[in-house]
Amino acid sequence: MPPNFVPVLPDSAPFTPEQRAYLNGFLAGLFSHSPVGSTPAATGAPTAPQLAPLLVLYGSQTGTSEGLAKRVAKQAGQNGFAATIQDLARVQVSQLPAMGNVLIVTSTYGDGEPPDSARAFWDALKKDGAPRLTDLRFSLCALGDSSYAKFCGFGRDLDGRLVELGAKAVTARAECDVDYENTFNSWLGAALAALRSVAGASAAPALATVPTPAEPELAVGFSKTNPYPARLLVNRRLSAAGSAKEVRHIEIGLSDSGMTYEVGDALSVRPQNDPAVVARLLASLGATGDEALTEAGAGSLREALMTRYEITRIPRPLLEQMAERSGEAAGRRLLTPDGAEELNRYLKGRDVVDLLTEHAKVRFTPAELIRLLRPLQPRLYSISSSLKAHPAEVHLTVGIVRYESLGRARGGVCSTWLADRAADGPAVPIFVHTNNAFRPPASDRPLIMVGPGTGIAPFRAFLEERRAVGATGKNWLFFGDQKSATDFLYQTELEEYFRDGLLTRLDLAWSRESAHKVYVQDKMQAHARELYDWLEAGAGFYVCGDASRMAKDVDSTLHQIIQTGGNRTAAQAREYVEKLKTDGRYRRDVY
Repeated sequence: MPPNFVPVLPDSAPFTPEQRAYLNGFLAGLFSHSPVGSTPAATGAPTAPQLAPLLVLYGSQTGTSEGLAKRVAKQAGQNGFAATIQDLARVQVSQLPAMGNVLIVTSTYGDGEPPDSARAFWDALKKDGAPRLTDLRFSLCALGDSSYAKFCGFGRDLDGRLVELGAKAVTARAECDVDYENTFNSWLGAALAALRSVAGASAAPALATVPTPAEPELAVGFSKTNPYPARLLVNRRLSAAGSAKEVRHIEIGLSDSGMTYEVGDALSVRPQNDPAVVARLLASLGATGDEALTEAGAGSLREALMTRYEITRIPRPLLEQMAERSGEAAGRRLLTPDGAEELNRYLKGRDVVDLLTEHAKVRFTPAELIRLLRPLQPRLYSISSSLKAHPAEVHLTVGIVRYESLGRARGGVCSTWLADRAADGPAVPIFVHTNNAFRPPASDRPLIMVGPGTGIAPFRAFLEERRAVGATGKNWLFFGDQKSATDFLYQTELEEYFRDGLLTRLDLAWSRESAHKVYVQDKMQAHARELYDWLEAGAGFYVCGDASRMAKDVDSTLHQIIQTGGNRTAAQAREYVEKLKTDGRYRRDVY
């Protein structure tokens, strides 16, 4: 057998196309561990058709890239490839030169950074000693959000670095916005065709298309295009009177939907825009709202603005059209690379109504405006319940966003809808977003959880789950917020868990109760030796909450604790932390 090929199941095997694709991928993985050039013992069986090996790599923060990587492998299996999937967290840069055919799907996290799972890989790839990749053929699909300045930043950097090291990009990089389906599908078809032409994959003359759901990472039966119409059961304020924050506990009924989830997953909620904001927008357009739309699907303009389009963020295409129609030099300057920072300042606190009001002489027809808006996206919330503790229910811990800007009261689209209006509507459209990257450790392993504010959400679910299954592993929670009297979320539950021993340790940090602000990382440092001992005993270290400051401060403190607790150098502490990540013991759900 040629060394570049692996055996596959014959077409006559009694499996569906999807099952055959999966099993062919398994065989590819099995033979990829065999000595190069080795062949299985002859059996006299008919020779099976042979597929070219293909490695699908992904870097994922919340599970979307992982789900798309599975779709890549599935479709590749129907088009002449035996695909295997690998998380970038488990890829050594030294392995790249021998990989041959590679497709990469990766998200961008934070300010153009790699997702946590790809950090060590990226750090190694950037080094001067990274190997040459002249035999590597690849194509990359980058996921991002164009409302951020460094849209698809990590995908662009990774694509450029691979080419710099000699790898051949068989197709141009794809850059997917939040509404990624069309771009992703076009990229996948072109990438498989290009790789097939150079790899000699044995496939049908035309590329086969595997039917795929609109969302790859969803619970069976429900998706972005087919959400479950749930009922809001409970909407209870958690933060007490006098708190600077409004946090609510939301319970949603799953009834007889058959929908399931695991702790660590997120719930996607399809919200509606505020009717008051829609009314302002209609007035700025000079429209009644009853205008019928043909290009944007059935329904009226009002219905489209309420349920199908983002109107609280100004999309770049609308800015570009406004700059062109108004002829203002200032508007054009904002859209240049040098104007990026000024553009971010301008966009903060402004919505589509503000833009149209500021340029009242520039007129758009309803159809023109609709074509320039972005689709209204579902919002993700970490699930704060265990299905074992609450059958047929899913719970959320939601921080309600309310603020004032330019003389108008504003609010988060989904949070204010859940808090103020969802109970009055016919349904709360939801679907489960699977996040395999944030599963709790085995029930006999110790668990350290750092979740201030609404970051408590998944850890409430973890504790409910560990109680329900009788887990024997110790549990340590670091929680904090501004004031204990007003912001101690789930106080009764957590104190009960501590009294009955489910919580071995409960450390609390309050940042507004004294002149000296105390945060969760300060509490970690105060118990550094014990925390290090827990890590040495195999504990998982989990973080949920704010990415911009808290998660970075917690990560820095963790490195310091490992340095002092383990008598290690800074470089050795970095290696220790990277090993925690590689082993799946350091996991973050940050936003």
